[in-house]
Amino acid sequence: MARRSIQERLRQLEARRDVLVARLGKQQRARDTRRKILIGALVLDRIERQPEQYLSSRLDEWLRTELPGFLTRENDRALFDDILGPSMDMRTSTGTPDASTGNDGEEQP
Repeated sequence: MARRSIQERLRQLEARRDVLVARLGKQQRARDTRRKILIGALVLDRIERQPEQYLSSRLDEWLRTELPGFLTRENDRALFDDILGPSMDMRTSTGTPDASTGNDGEEQP
């Protein structure tokens, strides 16, 4: 059996390290995604079970303030129409009134 050179062994160890680093990154991303799903599930569960308690509180105020600026895609915004209401479409992604309406985002009669 031929002995491998130190250079070859180092290359193999570096390749093994790269594989392990990639695996660790994948595990961390999966853990982060799982945490986000669980936090979201908790909030939605509480809102669905007791909407009068959670949608008339600081949570409701916070969601209505923060979500419009956080959600950047229209299809994502549509997922939260039940919390934000359909008038959110009239606002920009920063949650400020849309200048094209000339008002606070509400439709004029």
